[in-house]
Amino acid sequence: MSLLRSTLLVPALAAALLPAAAHAAPRPATPSFHDAPPVLETPTLFDDAAGGDANADDPAIWVHPTRREASLVIGTAKNAGLRVYDLHGRQLQAIAAPAAPGPDTEPGRYNNVDLVTGFKLGGRRVDLAVVTDRGRDRLRVYRIDPDAAARGAAPLVDVTATDAPRIFSADEAEVDQQNTAYGLATFADGDDAYAVVSRRHRTTVSLLELVARDGRVSYEREDSLRLPSTFRLPNGANWTPCAEPGEQPQVEGMVIDAAAGVLYAAQEDVGLWRVPLDVDEFDGAPSLVQRVREYGVPATYDPDTEECTPHPDQDPGFGGRIAADVEGLTIYPTGRRSGYLLASGQGDSTFHVFDRVDTRPLGTFHVTDGPGADGAQHSDGAAVVSTPLPGYPHGLLVVHDGADTPDLGRTGTDFKYVDWRSLTGSPHRR
Repeated sequence: MSLLRSTLLVPALAAALLPAAAHAAPRPATPSFHDAPPVLETPTLFDDAAGGDANADDPAIWVHPTRREASLVIGTAKNAGLRVYDLHGRQLQAIAAPAAPGPDTEPGRYNNVDLVTGFKLGGRRVDLAVVTDRGRDRLRVYRIDPDAAARGAAPLVDVTATDAPRIFSADEAEVDQQNTAYGLATFADGDDAYAVVSRRHRTTVSLLELVARDGRVSYEREDSLRLPSTFRLPNGANWTPCAEPGEQPQVEGMVIDAAAGVLYAAQEDVGLWRVPLDVDEFDGAPSLVQRVREYGVPATYDPDTEECTPHPDQDPGFGGRIAADVEGLTIYPTGRRSGYLLASGQGDSTFHVFDRVDTRPLGTFHVTDGPGADGAQHSDGAAVVSTPLPGYPHGLLVVHDGADTPDLGRTGTDFKYVDWRSLTGSPHRR
């Protein structure tokens, strides 16, 4: 029985096997969280023809197994594919998204990225970068070459199976409607690896198993769930988040706490869901553990501006802490089960910190302007590690900046590197 499965199925037995002292161990003191500037930033990406329609979105941090200085930050650039950076923010590699397969079809568009370590491929263990290709409704998979990373060379090698299937769309005509693969979170369980993928403009979330075939990687569906699109408020009224007609409140930001057997999924205009997760299935009813500030507030869609206008004078008062959209979920571990769950409130550029065990709110912070780089606004994706890295002895937080400055009159985005010490001081560990 796997560690993940045993955590989910036999918690009483697992608790009984712990030494008595573990039950009595006090929780470490919670650090206070502070606004902090980034140490550095990656080169600005420009979302125009001259910039190759590059738009930074979601990062992942890969830690080199033997040479920490050769660790990488891998970030999506939407229409412009994928970017790979070193710990100094220098670009090592740019990978183009796939071209459109024919006239009047959509090209690739890379939305979210996550990592799998120790995947068995071609008779050896490798680490993978997995990407949602929103344009083509597929996963793209890249092997990370640690030797190339150590040399400062291009470290990602495409190992996607040529027959990788569509994830949500029935055919290519449906792909072109772009209700496609969107958010992403991955985890491994022994020799098996999985990806949880959300669907753009829908509430569907699917669990896929990664499958090795002839030295390349494909995937198979294991389970799906559908989150609500309409909500019963405490006053008895029904509320549906405002959206363009035909769209539903989508999920993008996700993270998996494999030790706890939990998926956290950020439904952008609703809040943060906690979903029990077994190895190959969703294993219980989702619970909404944090609401967005705008929860329950009526709004009207304007087809001319393609925006929703809220009516705060009709706020029934059921909202939570996070300003929609809720995005950028990531976990900073301080032990096997302890640590912090981070979420980005894109609406007011605030990062929220919750206890990893019970999602208690612990604090907030902003990534502010500093001497090395400007701050992060309207942040979408985020990634954090607690592993000591050169220059980051207590870990590194990388966040998307949706409005890089100075903007030079163009829409610019990038990724900011933040030293964990500047946010908390030295974190407490178990």
